[in-house]
Amino acid sequence: MTATTILSPSQMARAAEDAAYAKATSSALKSFLLGLTAGGYIALGFVFFTTSQVGAQALPWGVAKVLGGLTFSTGLALVVLTGAELFTSSTLTLTARASGRITWLQLLRNWTVVYVANFVGALTMVGLVFFAGTWHSAGGGWGKVVLSTASYKLHHTWAEAFFLGVLCNLMVCLAIWAAYSGRTTTDKVLAVTMPIALFVATGFEHSVANMFMVPLGILIKGSAGADFWAATGLDPAAFAHLTWQQFLTGNLLPVTLGNIVGGGVMIGVLYWTVFHHLERRTAASR
Repeated sequence: MTATTILSPSQMARAAEDAAYAKATSSALKSFLLGLTAGGYIALGFVFFTTSQVGAQALPWGVAKVLGGLTFSTGLALVVLTGAELFTSSTLTLTARASGRITWLQLLRNWTVVYVANFVGALTMVGLVFFAGTWHSAGGGWGKVVLSTASYKLHHTWAEAFFLGVLCNLMVCLAIWAAYSGRTTTDKVLAVTMPIALFVATGFEHSVANMFMVPLGILIKGSAGADFWAATGLDPAAFAHLTWQQFLTGNLLPVTLGNIVGGGVMIGVLYWTVFHHLERRTAASR
């Protein structure tokens, strides 16, 4: 196999398991620092998404959503290319646990450290974007997109948020899995772009992305003056539900659980079963 030959599905499964093992057995500090960057990169993807949606109401609904999805995929491309650690893709460490290469304690430690680091990284970008005044751009139109997007996310029922989380990480982990086949930067970027564009355009829910967009919406809601509300034509009373409690319990919790099922179980455990368990059992029976 040459350096430019893509990996086969079986080789991809092995690469994914090896990567999961490396993540779960690395130092907590390394995982935390790489988690910080991942939270920031996903936030930047949402920054790009927000910019693309200012004025996009003039476009057909589907076109505007696909445009937003394509721009957001920049965030995951940065995660993949830089080796950052993202909670949603770290759910694939279930493959290394299924093989017995790591313990439940190692898996849960990795998930916890990365999740917290992603949250800190996302909130860091919230602070930077807010104090940079980016939300005032386009006569407040940029902040209007943030508020509308964040508000929509908090209108889901608990069950809807859970299943939207399942669907989201199904696509995210498919993107990560497909990226393991790539041998060049172009391969990897192309592998992640369309699955990520699909989940964003359709409105599936990503826990780490929400760690940026919803807190930024909460901050804008609580800080905007009368001039902002007048310029955007928004009624602040319409965003009364945009609170930390509603975000943490009504959105982030069910979305996170859904992300674990969609990525860790429906992709990680499924492909581990196909390319590890079943292949070994077939080989043993010969």
